[in-house]
Amino acid sequence: MSTLTCTGLADRVAASTTLLFVPGDRPERFAKAEAAGADMVILDLEDAVAPEHKDAARDHVCAWLNDGHECVVRVNAADTRWHIDDLAAVTASSCAVMLPKADEETAHAATELTPHVIALIETASGVLGASAIAAVPGVQRLALGTFDLAAQLGVDPNDRDALAAARGGLVLASAAATLPGPIDGVTANLDDEHALVSDVGYARRMGFLGKLCVHPRQVSPAAAALRPSAAEVSWAQSIIEATNHGGVVVINGQMIDKPVLDRTHRILRRAANNGKHNERSA
Repeated sequence: MSTLTCTGLADRVAASTTLLFVPGDRPERFAKAEAAGADMVILDLEDAVAPEHKDAARDHVCAWLNDGHECVVRVNAADTRWHIDDLAAVTASSCAVMLPKADEETAHAATELTPHVIALIETASGVLGASAIAAVPGVQRLALGTFDLAAQLGVDPNDRDALAAARGGLVLASAAATLPGPIDGVTANLDDEHALVSDVGYARRMGFLGKLCVHPRQVSPAAAALRPSAAEVSWAQSIIEATNHGGVVVINGQMIDKPVLDRTHRILRRAANNGKHNERSA
């Protein structure tokens, strides 16, 4: 098991709402991605990198990590020839690992090397095993890979009805394992901010608390769509101010008990986390 005990990294992974991909073989983009305002940058060794560039990409990513940068690294999947070398190289540094096509077995193997794993669920078996994956010590978040999953299922990745069961499964698995809400998959259309905001809003209503971004221009609107609205924050504050936290009370005709109070605290924590993010990005 890795000796990494980076509480700060664990907290950052747990609180991240926007995560921005950048190809691992484009080191000239790393600093630009880091400055784009996302909660975390994902240096990608998998889909964004051609096979002939995999080894060079790993070297670029390791150099970035060795310079003291904190990020997520998406390694190649366990059924590829690059997987073991990717894990061995990047887990020596302070980074979180995004594990593609995660299942319970590969999650256990990855967490033997690092305590900071984001399990990318993008297969039918991964969805069905999401509860077991989320329960693996060291798995800190679940994320949904909509395009690979949709390809396996033979459905349109933009069809919300077709992937509703998968999204619901990840939300339930995360809650059962007391993990933060999962991270939703990418919106591929870079020029349609309305579609992005709509996708994020839908995922948030389902219980997702994060979004995978593939371009810096997606970060700000995604973050705005994920943060609690002013009305939600005002409602939560009014409940906290009006209740003495004991027993059941009624405010404006609404019964206020512990589940309602728990929701108000979650809203205010998310609003506070967003404020910290804004300070870091300023």
